[in-house]
Amino acid sequence: MSKKITHTDIIVVGAGIAGIASAYYLKKKRAKSRFFILEALDSFGGTWYTHKYPGVRSDSDLFTFGYSFKSWNDAPIATASEILKYIGETIKENNIQNNIKYNHKVLKADWSNSEKKWTLMVEHSTKKQILYFSCNFLQMCQGYYRQNQGYIPNWKNIENFDGKFIHTEEWPNKLNYSNKKIIVIGSGATAATTIPVLAKKAKHVTMLQRTPTFYRTSTIGTEEIANTLRNITDDSEWIHKIVREQILINQEIFIKRCVEEPEKVRLELLEEIRNVLGEQFDIEKHFSPSYRPWQQRIALTPDAELFKSIANQDVSVVTDEIESFNKNGILLKSGEELSADIIIAATGFNMSILGDIEFSIDKKFINLSDTITYRGMMFTSIPNLIWTFGYFRQAWTLRAEMIANFMIKLINHMDFIDAKKITVKLRKKDQNMKILPWIREEEFNPGYLSRALEKMPKSGSNIEWVHNQNYWYEKDIIPNIDLNSEEFIYE
Repeated sequence: MSKKITHTDIIVVGAGIAGIASAYYLKKKRAKSRFFILEALDSFGGTWYTHKYPGVRSDSDLFTFGYSFKSWNDAPIATASEILKYIGETIKENNIQNNIKYNHKVLKADWSNSEKKWTLMVEHSTKKQILYFSCNFLQMCQGYYRQNQGYIPNWKNIENFDGKFIHTEEWPNKLNYSNKKIIVIGSGATAATTIPVLAKKAKHVTMLQRTPTFYRTSTIGTEEIANTLRNITDDSEWIHKIVREQILINQEIFIKRCVEEPEKVRLELLEEIRNVLGEQFDIEKHFSPSYRPWQQRIALTPDAELFKSIANQDVSVVTDEIESFNKNGILLKSGEELSADIIIAATGFNMSILGDIEFSIDKKFINLSDTITYRGMMFTSIPNLIWTFGYFRQAWTLRAEMIANFMIKLINHMDFIDAKKITVKLRKKDQNMKILPWIREEEFNPGYLSRALEKMPKSGSNIEWVHNQNYWYEKDIIPNIDLNSEEFIYE
């Protein structure tokens, strides 16, 4: 008995902020195309739907994290519920809801060279059925980490702890932490988000970190710019555009300074903290990392809320390594013991590379690490596939919109030349270039990326074969790519 296969022109995997951006542009610029979004969860929003820990919010401003085509009219830093509302409005306003298939988890994707199409094996998570879909073009907008699965280092004797141990990625529906002693392990963006909120109810919170993290205590004047413009006009679209452009300029200046004068930027970041905690606090020990600013993500704590919690003595900071867990809490390598009722691991996540989907061509398994990335959105030898992967230092959505528009331009070009298949391959001048890791350690080296790097595609020493992290460069390059260039192979 042959299996039933539902065919469409384009399949987008993931109904998060990137997938909805692609749906918007497909409806606007490819109205003739049939498409749908396959979403593994039972609702839209991705990260903003699955993250449940206290205080969950953006750490990018919503003027740039939000869409260019839909203005953001509130405070620059938004809660998860506010972001979900914004995405939901976008879906409704653009009639995208009928294009989304929820509870559809893609397990496998096989490209047929003879039929020039992808066939996807999909699990319907509520009906427990295996379904099959096919498409001419596939776009991956699934995000980059495994939902509801946090990374936990190989600590000794976690099972010996008598209290509750949880990971922020796996937050329980009901957790009473009022008047409890809490240890939060980690000091990145998630810790900076949740610790000030926990501290409002907890007896005391200890932030335990192995090494320090850089922080910013404001959104570089974003709210002031927006409020000034709101006093001039009520044109929300105009305000959104002006504030968005100014933020992007400010960010680019700051990122450039992190590379060109890192020590000066370091001192400025530490001075922001010193202004709250005072001269007596050991800023160098607890908040001065060994790496340069933006070699790993700089965490945002709006209005210095984390440091105000420390100044109020609701939160203490310990910089040490874990020797082992015990009945009462944690024994540190220094010999100090920390006791707690609840221990929370805010220790990052595991990367989900292309949604952990098993990809193949003519039933032959594709090892992504054998490929080379084309501008961080296509891969050598893999046909008719676009990967949406955003920026680490700027808002994810900036690149998501850019790639959605590139995909539409590419499909339009394929229609014009009557091509059914597109792959990218190295040009003659690329044959002797250096093959490098997907991203160089000196550029960006967080733990989640280091752990997954051997599974990622490679990059090359020529600029076309690099996943670039510079919005100001890509905003002019990607929309103007010559689709007749040597690297594009059409059939």
